[in-house]
Amino acid sequence: MTSNHPYPNAVLALRQQRIALSTRPFAARGATVERCLRCQIARNYCCCAWARPQTSNVRFCLLMHPKEPLKPTNTGRLIAEILPDSVAFSWHRTEPEPALLALLKDPQYQPMLVFPGQYSEPERVHEKVLQSEGKTPLLILLDATWKQARKMFQSDYLTGIPVLSITPEALSRYRLRSAAHEHQLATAEVAAQVLALAGETDNANVLDAFFQVFSQRYFAGKMKKPAVSDSEPFQYLESITLPR
Repeated sequence: MTSNHPYPNAVLALRQQRIALSTRPFAARGATVERCLRCQIARNYCCCAWARPQTSNVRFCLLMHPKEPLKPTNTGRLIAEILPDSVAFSWHRTEPEPALLALLKDPQYQPMLVFPGQYSEPERVHEKVLQSEGKTPLLILLDATWKQARKMFQSDYLTGIPVLSITPEALSRYRLRSAAHEHQLATAEVAAQVLALAGETDNANVLDAFFQVFSQRYFAGKMKKPAVSDSEPFQYLESITLPR
């Protein structure tokens, strides 16, 4: 099954930029697998048919380690698939992209950096999404391994940005890539929690369901199991009508 919607995906666009700049192919695990160009799952297990793009009163900004857009297991791509207004940038320690800096300073946005509060100065930490009058919350997600994300958090141009601290309410379901600790969440799981904090329960449910669909299909393809689609997240997404 393939996607039939025309929405952009900022992470896929960043992936294409990274490929164009690469001097040699990125050798991810399973590099020889023939994959859907959009969801990056083995073609016979493609999950694109269950994507249900939504609109939101918040905007996500994915700040990605340069290797992340190239990884088939990356879940930041799922956020951009469900919320097409999302933006994505490659992280650079000392030379951030001018478009990123301009976005962070844009007066129409209220930036917040999503990260565990214990790693920040207490005065920066918030447990709710800041809702400034006339401003759209711009929620910055560091998309990387945990070790990489901790280094990224120290970037000078992120200093002073309010930190939205989240506490995982359940162990991560993500088992395609191992985390240093069980409670560490995939980027898409973090985004779903943030949407819930912002009061966007429906969007949180859609993103969480699509994350589960992606994880189940990816794992089935990896293990060469039957490509089933009769579990609850599939049924939930099928109940949502795509806009014409």
